[in-house]
Amino acid sequence: MVGFIKQQERKLALRLLTWHYQRNNMTMPHAGQLREQANRVVDDAHRIARERGRNVLAIIKELIADVRQDKP
Repeated sequence: MVGFIKQQERKLALRLLTWHYQRNNMTMPHAGQLREQANRVVDDAHRIARERGRNVLAIIKELIADVRQDKP
C-alpha cells in the first residue's frame, strides 16, 4: 500500500510531466505510460534523497525538467 504523501507526490509528478510535455510541444505518451513515468520519477527522487539527503520535491522537479522525448 502506498502512503498518502507518496500518492500526492505521484499526482504532482503526473501534473508536472503533463505540463512539461505540453509546454515543450512534445508528443504526450498515453495515460498508462505517463503514470508509469511519474511513478519512476518519484521512486528515483526518493532514492536520490536517501543517498544525498536532498528534498524529494526539488529532485522531482529536476528529474522532470530533464525529460526528453523518446525517439523510436
